[in-house]
Amino acid sequence: SIQPVYGAQHPPLDPRLTKSFIKERSKGNVLLMKNKKASSFHEFARNTSDAWDIGDDEDEEFSSFQTLNSKVAKATAAQVLENHSKLRVKPERAQPALSDMPTNCKIIKSSSEAQLARAPEDACVRSALHKQQSLPLRPIIPLVARISDQNASGAPPMTVREKTRLEKFRQLLSSHNTDLDELRKCSWPGVPREVRPVTWRLLSGYLPANKERRKLTLQRKREEYFGFIEQYYDSRNEEHHQDTYRQIHLHIHRFGCKMELLPPQHLLIFERILFIWAIRHPASGYVQGINDLVTPFFVVFLSEYVAEEDVENFDVTNLSQDVLRSIEADSFWCMSKLLDGIQDNYTFAQPGIQKKVKALEELVSRIDEQVHNHFRKYEVEYLQFAFRWMNNLLMRELPLRCTIRLWDTYQSEPEGFSHFHLYVCAAFLIKWRKEILDEEDFQGLLMLLQNLPTIHWGNEEIGLLLAEAYRLKYMFAEGPGLGLP
Repeated sequence: SIQPVYGAQHPPLDPRLTKSFIKERSKGNVLLMKNKKASSFHEFARNTSDAWDIGDDEDEEFSSFQTLNSKVAKATAAQVLENHSKLRVKPERAQPALSDMPTNCKIIKSSSEAQLARAPEDACVRSALHKQQSLPLRPIIPLVARISDQNASGAPPMTVREKTRLEKFRQLLSSHNTDLDELRKCSWPGVPREVRPVTWRLLSGYLPANKERRKLTLQRKREEYFGFIEQYYDSRNEEHHQDTYRQIHLHIHRFGCKMELLPPQHLLIFERILFIWAIRHPASGYVQGINDLVTPFFVVFLSEYVAEEDVENFDVTNLSQDVLRSIEADSFWCMSKLLDGIQDNYTFAQPGIQKKVKALEELVSRIDEQVHNHFRKYEVEYLQFAFRWMNNLLMRELPLRCTIRLWDTYQSEPEGFSHFHLYVCAAFLIKWRKEILDEEDFQGLLMLLQNLPTIHWGNEEIGLLLAEAYRLKYMFAEGPGLGLP
């Protein structure tokens, strides 16, 4: 039976907590020592604030995270200085890489790469603060820092094998009738960035396999979308649509303004896409979480017009109006194709998500009984953390570059965004089994599951995750209770 969902309209708790909760945690472990029993979910919820409710003053609230015990701060500083002095003994090891660089090159480094370079020092800091905080806080990663793609794991620019794969894609895409089955097979292990936009349009069903029909199809569908804009967008302030538009507007501007890739004036693109989709799908309307699903398509289609070295710092105001219109329309249609397969995730009471979370619980109980029993022991319900995994397709758990790589495979799999996603979530959960089993209270488990340390992940980690998900699907797809084919 369908149960009320905590966070159905405002998805479950985010790691960013209010001042009061942080102050309680910083007092030490006094309260935890008094309460050895697992806290209930409702007690946890009362002591935390939802990320969706954080306002513009969040920066001030987060400043409380910086407050540390003076003894711990001194010990940490001494440890960092000691490690730094050891590293300076052989400074020449780091110099060649810089000296070899041409002086006229523009080096762009994402914040995720910079943090990766600081990993050894951060590890020392985290170990010293382990008793102060149940786990390190996950940094807020701006969109532009998360779209580094093929080289995110430190792989060489392009190997012979990658060049061969790229040529294979180009042959498939240039043929008179693209073999979609072969294209899916080639795309499963990842799509080269150079051909990803057209490949995604084909795999999503937006473009036909026949090459001669593609140009006319694009022209017709883009005109059709802007026909919807002319027909419906002015109705956003009418009484029967104003609540939907207001919700979209608030969500886009609350979180979208932090995405430096889009200046505020171009958040209108996201607003239009979501509003038109919502009024054309009254069974679900707009539900928070759908707004995240536009971003990968927008970024991928933007990359068609922006050089790889510029994509992280590109100002979309430099694009022509026609190009922006093309990106907007293509993002709308491809997002619509995606949502057609998972719309029951967003209808009333979100039954699709509830079924998938229940299936995940059943699957994990068979894959790793120890983890499953650990959750039961501390009264952790799967809905409390996996709702967001299903609602946002893991986009809140992974850097954007990883989401894009993940979607290469999802679009290559039959029902990838619905059924295969379940096995990816199971593999993702079991990936952290050691960390899960190390936590021995309700709050620690919830904090861990909502702050999983994936900021440094790249193609290699996603490839391993997908391989494990495929193995689980092969072994358990026909199992009882999963409700899957």
